[in-house]
Amino acid sequence: MKAYDPQHIRNIALLGHSGSGKTTLAETMLFEAGVINRRGSVEDGNTASDYHPVEQDRGSSVFTTPLFVEWRDHKINILDAPGYDDFVGEVIAALRVADTALVVLSAPDGVQVGTELIWEYLEREQKPTIFVVNKVDHEKSNFEQTVQQAKERFGRAVTVVQYPVNEGKDFDAIIDVLKMVMYKFPPEGGKPEKLPIPDSERERADQLHNELVEAVAENDETLMELYFEKGELDEEEMRKGLKLALLQRQIFPVFCVSAVKNMGSGRILGFINNVAPSPADVPPVETVEGEKVPYDPGLPASLFVFKVLSEPHVGDLCYFKVHSGKVLVGQDLINHRSQNTERFTRIYAVNGKHRVEMSNLQAGDIGATVKLKDTHVNDTLHDPSVSYAFPPLIFPEPKVRVGVEPVDQKDEEKIAAALHQLHEEDPTLIVEYSPELKQSILKGQGDLHLNIAKWRLENRFGVKVNFVPAKIPYRETIQSVVKGHYKHKKQTGGAGQYGEVYMILEPYEEGMPPTPNVTLRATEDIDLPWGGKLVFQNCIVGGVIDQRFMPAILKGIMEIMQHGPLIGAPVRDVRVSIYDGSMHPVDSNEISFKIAAMMAFKQAFLSDTPRILEPIYEVEVIAPSEFVGDIMGDLPARRALILGADTEGHYQVIKARMPLAELDKYATALRSMTQGRATFRARFAEYVPVPHDLQEKLIAEHQQEKEAAA
Repeated sequence: MKAYDPQHIRNIALLGHSGSGKTTLAETMLFEAGVINRRGSVEDGNTASDYHPVEQDRGSSVFTTPLFVEWRDHKINILDAPGYDDFVGEVIAALRVADTALVVLSAPDGVQVGTELIWEYLEREQKPTIFVVNKVDHEKSNFEQTVQQAKERFGRAVTVVQYPVNEGKDFDAIIDVLKMVMYKFPPEGGKPEKLPIPDSERERADQLHNELVEAVAENDETLMELYFEKGELDEEEMRKGLKLALLQRQIFPVFCVSAVKNMGSGRILGFINNVAPSPADVPPVETVEGEKVPYDPGLPASLFVFKVLSEPHVGDLCYFKVHSGKVLVGQDLINHRSQNTERFTRIYAVNGKHRVEMSNLQAGDIGATVKLKDTHVNDTLHDPSVSYAFPPLIFPEPKVRVGVEPVDQKDEEKIAAALHQLHEEDPTLIVEYSPELKQSILKGQGDLHLNIAKWRLENRFGVKVNFVPAKIPYRETIQSVVKGHYKHKKQTGGAGQYGEVYMILEPYEEGMPPTPNVTLRATEDIDLPWGGKLVFQNCIVGGVIDQRFMPAILKGIMEIMQHGPLIGAPVRDVRVSIYDGSMHPVDSNEISFKIAAMMAFKQAFLSDTPRILEPIYEVEVIAPSEFVGDIMGDLPARRALILGADTEGHYQVIKARMPLAELDKYATALRSMTQGRATFRARFAEYVPVPHDLQEKLIAEHQQEKEAAA
């Protein structure tokens, strides 16, 4: 296989809501191009794209799979991305390296919530977009309604290029209003017969053709003049105008197919080949430093790693896009992050699990390599003569958390290594061990995301784990100004211990007035590792406590704040003023003042009405309007505060604030409540006091744990 130059490469991300038929369409495109001689099916688990055991087991895509076809002297790279929002990281990676998005809509279902979410990323990346309405052979197909929904949500740039004839179970023909022909398909699909548009469809076809011509012409002054002059544009003029309008996102062409019957995929490949932008057409990639790097094979080599996947008997496969120059077998490139040299001993063009060895790949192309020593997702590799760093992929915050416990304690190290490997392959899976909570926590985009991780732990790595509720990182604080005093005095025959400390505790707020009735000698502002602040004030006058003991006093305060007096949760947002005390000329030492400070802090803290704080998240629930009533009725039961609702297209966005303790269980409840048609985003907002009854419950539980451990 030859290496293609940027002008003859097309990079397509195949996107859409789960179940819209992306993988089936990809399979049909490979068949049409002669890459495979027999089409597999998702149901049979034998497609080129969904080849991983977990995908075959579940019958849906989990990973973005790179594929390619050679079509009329061009190479079309196809990135088949999963549709579930739980695997949004795969979508983000595919979009980064694609030059055009092919968004698949389901004719029976219309624009679904997964497509709505994908659209946000398309707008962020400003990718040219083509819509493909699939399943027009379904008995409940409604092409017109699907297009209308797309126009309402994605704007007037949505423009029909094709529409189905005999929509439904008898579907066998497509009218193309760009070429103004009808494609009539044989019952088994495949190559259609080109026929004149029937008289019964002529009026509709002419209307849509004129709308298409006007949409193309209005974005190009030269074409507009030609259109006014001739009243028409020829095919070459239309192709040129479409390419420009597509590149500038001024038109979103709409095609239709039956992927399962192999009707219409060849025309889409032809359109991609003729109209979709090549890497040479798109704007240069901008580095972190703002330098623009065009897709030019004559420049020094550089590439961006967008995916890493470990495969049995192969090792880590690093998938990359060449941004400039040529990547050659045997070439040494510098990893910008580590500054280590990586040698390319193998280069592959990838079609699912099948790989074609290449001698080189040129700028704009997508490929893979193996046996790199220290290269990960988001790494830039470049020729030693340049120093490029391409912007990293930005992934959304996790939505759900779960605690991970080994079934067999002997597997603890194996589980840690396996979790690390899963994070390497999927950066949206966040793994952390919380010393505060004494728990390993796995965070992901949804319950399905975590369940797939568990499946892979057990079936790929051979380790059994239990998923348990993740503990909540509560905090403690005070509400009013209190005083504390403790004298530590210990005599044991030898050297004694003596230290006495008086302190004032105040709730800390930004910009609060000075502490009254004390003489301030020194202040230390400390940003606490667990969030919030400690302001430590030395207000000692007259030398009643020697200056050398102040660090020990601070250390004692920090130590007890790390495990607060109420439930052992960290204390935050307090101002402590040390204003008096006493010492002994012989028996005073650092440990004495550390203990005195800890006990004085505890005594003062508990003499107030201290509060337990819980993390609150800002939540946006995106749902069809018919579910809004149920969702808004359910939120207060989860201690959520509803802030309002906005409209985005035909979806509603409900804004609320919800405690993390409730949020961990929300993904499953929302999916059940809305038949999987709603999703949500969440980000940390602040800590607020828990309700009084919950505080009492947490204190009682903590006391029981202490007694059980004693």
